Amino acid sequence: MSSCVESSAPQHISITPLLRRLWPSPGENKVTADEIALAIAHIFTDQLSSVQTGALLTCLHFTGWDRRPDVIAKCAAAMRDAASQIDRVALDKVVKARGKPEGNYHGGLCDIVGTGGDSHHTFNISTTSSILASSLLLLSKHGNRASTSKSGSADLLTSTLPTAPNLTAVTPETIARVYERSNYAFLFAPVFHPGMKYVAPIRRELGWRTIFNLLGPLANPVEGNIEARIIGVARRDIGPVFAEALKMSGARKAMVVCGEEDLDEISCAGRTYCWNLIDRSTSQDESTHNIGVESFTISPSDFGLPTHELKDVSPGKEPHENAAILTSLLRNQLPTDDPILEFVLMNTAALFVVSGICEADSSDMGHGDDGKVITERGPGGGRWKEGVRRARWAIQSGEAWKQWRAFVEFSLFIYFQELFSIHQCYAILLWLGNRRSESAEAIESMGQLFILARVEATIPHERSGARDKMYLLPRLTNICTWPIGGRFISSWLRILGDTNRRLQLAYRIYVN
Repeated sequence: MSSCVESSAPQHISITPLLRRLWPSPGENKVTADEIALAIAHIFTDQLSSVQTGALLTCLHFTGWDRRPDVIAKCAAAMRDAASQIDRVALDKVVKARGKPEGNYHGGLCDIVGTGGDSHHTFNISTTSSILASSLLLLSKHGNRASTSKSGSADLLTSTLPTAPNLTAVTPETIARVYERSNYAFLFAPVFHPGMKYVAPIRRELGWRTIFNLLGPLANPVEGNIEARIIGVARRDIGPVFAEALKMSGARKAMVVCGEEDLDEISCAGRTYCWNLIDRSTSQDESTHNIGVESFTISPSDFGLPTHELKDVSPGKEPHENAAILTSLLRNQLPTDDPILEFVLMNTAALFVVSGICEADSSDMGHGDDGKVITERGPGGGRWKEGVRRARWAIQSGEAWKQWRAFVEFSLFIYFQELFSIHQCYAILLWLGNRRSESAEAIESMGQLFILARVEATIPHERSGARDKMYLLPRLTNICTWPIGGRFISSWLRILGDTNRRLQLAYRIYVN
């Protein structure tokens, strides 16, 4: 019995020799970035003991090794290699089909993210900006729950009304399907980086920031498809380091930003330091690039916007309160000069500029677009005001809300497909249609099943015939219009009680 227990225990690797060589100083160059990356890779497979993992993270932090661009780039690559692998062929196919090239934007995926840890507790700017940007770009927002603030990106999104997305439904297997329905996808870090569970408790106990706080923005699982990105850092000295790490990782369109208040976003209160990757190649050969880094500062006035104090955009509220602000913003219910709105507009505009879409000399975004391109250029040669024009259109046209709702609906559809068979979902709809007066709250909570009406081809008609189809579709239409409860799953389970028994009963009624 004891031998079985011993054989099932993880086989730990000792990195003591590496730890001894790390301590003197990074300047002595006794260790290579590859060696450090290999040690980090062992963490994701649970091959390091908690003691040695803690020692490694402490060593990297206090010696400064974790702030070297080659170390960051190599460790980020190791983290991506350890992630759950995506079907690249399927993703490439859907990105090529869905992306809409415009200006110097080629239709690839984009991301906007911050390292966090700036202690300002501002509103969830990058998350909101990512949704706005999905009106014109394909967005791949990679994020997690809060670690240093009250409301992380995942906390915010799972608190949205009228209903929240199911973030765990977006997986390596379903990500391509998500982009078939929406320009937006949120990649929940625990789903794509399962190996992080081995280091999470150690990071909490250490009590200081580790290299993983810097790796997150570079560990997007769809890295190979990322065309453009903005990364916010919470310290000015990290800016050029990150820019160099991006270069080493093969990035061509990227900008690292740091507000002068040590803010990991473009600041609405004053200057922002920027490190922009630019391609200085003169050759037409796509395989050769000479990527350089240009540094400059930018201010709200460059976007044609006023300044706002950080206290005006730092509600410090709980996730559900920030989610209410997000919904109001996306539905164009905030005043046009609202501080949070203008903060979001600046950061969205910056991503539009970096993507290259603002280089288009004509504009036909759709309903509400006046077509008047703002060609004025500001610091770094960017059309920052044109970016704001496009960001305002994303809200006023309803396109950002449309892309967000498409993501929410399809994430829930995937969830229900995994939870129940299509026959069971069909039975639930019939059951709810018959019992509306007796369980109105349940009906509201289950209202999300209206998405099945949009994929009618998946509804089995072989047993239903024309009569049942005529019975079902009006009820699907009704469900579309019912008010939807907030946290619908918990509410539904509470009301229905023994869910399996109810499902079996409803299903028997249907098949008989």
